[in-house]
Amino acid sequence: MKTILLIEDNKDVRENTAEILELAHYNVVQAENGKQGVEEAQQHKPDLIICDIMMPVLDGYGVIHLLNKSPETASIPFIFLTAKSERLDFRKGMEMGADDYISKPFDDIELLNAVESRLKKNEILKAEFSKDVNGLNKFFNDARKTDELKKLSEERRIKQFKKKETIFNEGNNPNFLYFLAKGKVKTFKAHEYGKELITDLYKEGDFFGYTSLLEEKPYTETAEALEDSEICLIPKDDFYSLMYGSMNVMKSFIKMLSDNIADKEKQLINLAYSSVRKRVADALILLQSRYDNNKDKSFSISISREDLANIVGTATESLIRTLSDFKEEKLVEIKGSNITIINIEKLKKLRA
Repeated sequence: MKTILLIEDNKDVRENTAEILELAHYNVVQAENGKQGVEEAQQHKPDLIICDIMMPVLDGYGVIHLLNKSPETASIPFIFLTAKSERLDFRKGMEMGADDYISKPFDDIELLNAVESRLKKNEILKAEFSKDVNGLNKFFNDARKTDELKKLSEERRIKQFKKKETIFNEGNNPNFLYFLAKGKVKTFKAHEYGKELITDLYKEGDFFGYTSLLEEKPYTETAEALEDSEICLIPKDDFYSLMYGSMNVMKSFIKMLSDNIADKEKQLINLAYSSVRKRVADALILLQSRYDNNKDKSFSISISREDLANIVGTATESLIRTLSDFKEEKLVEIKGSNITIINIEKLKKLRA
């Protein structure tokens, strides 16, 4: 049974609305003001919230503002309920993240249709999507079922990139969001003397190139295939529709985009404060966490010393010396460009 939180200061309206919802087999939690409503939302984590705007203690705008600050309540569908029908109030509520808006007086059918519609759309967007092309297509198809996103493209082009082929260049204007369907990709910045610093690594199922789209600025880094790769090109118009067309879709989409943000922040901190030895160890651990599909066996990867040095942020010669030390300490095995991690636990325990 779905739980609905009803926040309404007028006792008669609150009880009548609750009765309608309960007759439709919803579990209803009632709150008589905005402050109590926020507390009930945090406690019960309802499937949907119906909230009056004009209330004592804390009005409806304050309620949605506070709930949107918490990840646990920000994604709950939210319907404003108000006697005011001015366009300005409607716009303000939607801009703050409301999913729908019902003006009083309303009839039973209008209320139940709005509730059923929002619950159904939220179920679609709460679904887990596999991090492959099929999962991406399913996400787009489900998003297209919302009224705001019916115009999303039905087809997304898959492009093949050879090893070392450039996907986009620093300074170019962004036209696509990129989804890595197969292979490996690096992004890097080039210094004025030709030295590269790898800013991120991407595996199958990762999105990249979205920061420049969000900032509406040219790329600040270059993307290149580390091996033969297949990449799905998502037009920027679709990206903007997903980000700005529907609040619930946007929240679901951001969750898909942001898988590797924590890793990137950790990499930048280590680059600033750790020794070369520690950074090489962390780079190897990063590679394993990003690309190891078989957790029960030792991890091996073929990567050029130059690329690995660019991840670490050090000279190639320093990297080679450190890898030799790791080999002598039986932390890794090295054959040509192939590196095998044989003692991941000791690598993790290396101090800065």
